[in-house]
Amino acid sequence: MLAAFCVQFPFYLAAGFPAVRERLAGRMLPIWLIAATLLPYLICCCGAIPFDFTAFLRLAAVAAAWSLWYIVLPAGRLTDLAFLALTGAVSLGRYFDFVYPIFHREHLATIGRISLFIVSILVLMLQRRVAETGFGFWPRVRDWRIGALHFLYFLPIGAALAFLLKATHFVAPRPIWVPVAMFFAFLWVVGLWEEFLVRGVFQQWLEDWTASPQIALLLASAVFGLVHYFYRGWSWVPLAGALGWFCGRARNQAGDIRAGLVTHALTVALWRAFLW
Repeated sequence: MLAAFCVQFPFYLAAGFPAVRERLAGRMLPIWLIAATLLPYLICCCGAIPFDFTAFLRLAAVAAAWSLWYIVLPAGRLTDLAFLALTGAVSLGRYFDFVYPIFHREHLATIGRISLFIVSILVLMLQRRVAETGFGFWPRVRDWRIGALHFLYFLPIGAALAFLLKATHFVAPRPIWVPVAMFFAFLWVVGLWEEFLVRGVFQQWLEDWTASPQIALLLASAVFGLVHYFYRGWSWVPLAGALGWFCGRARNQAGDIRAGLVTHALTVALWRAFLW
């Protein structure tokens, strides 16, 4: 399992450094992306899980479809929206659960989802050539300040919505390492991917299409809220939508998704510390 993550790590790390990322661009990119998807699975098959040819084909299909998307199809509104919609559907669905079985209570499907993160990010950056979003692993001082302020702005609204909708409840405070680990997990992986797709790509496309940052912010926040229905049901839709609005507003103010990422990661860390 550790070896599988180590194979993925250089590809994911490369996305955060423009000069390194550009070295992957070109005709070889689909091959690199397919390798980044299939090699971790083959490594897991060396002892953790049995090799399954159908599972191997499922992985290869995702890697090939995503890495060839903008090579085969013309860039446009329909193909752009379809790319994001399919990426979200595969991530939210149980697609990778049928590829990576549970091993000693460990959900190896996480390895498949990280492969999807890598492929979708690099395809959008290096093939679709989306506008620079500020994708990176450490926020600037300005991002920390703006993101923390929007986290504080969200707290009273988020708390009111959470308890009025009974979307969450208090639990005994967890050990400090739990919220700290969750904060960095979202700052560097899950939240970074979500902020890139929703605020860095989707919201920017909406701005371009509607010529209105306000409409784009509202629509992107609404979609972000609706997506969270698949996590916790309808009670989380307005709560996540409100968080999305503050993350998007932080991104607009800073001109960088990492400001919204700070808001997002702080909120999740606080939730995991005292709520469930």
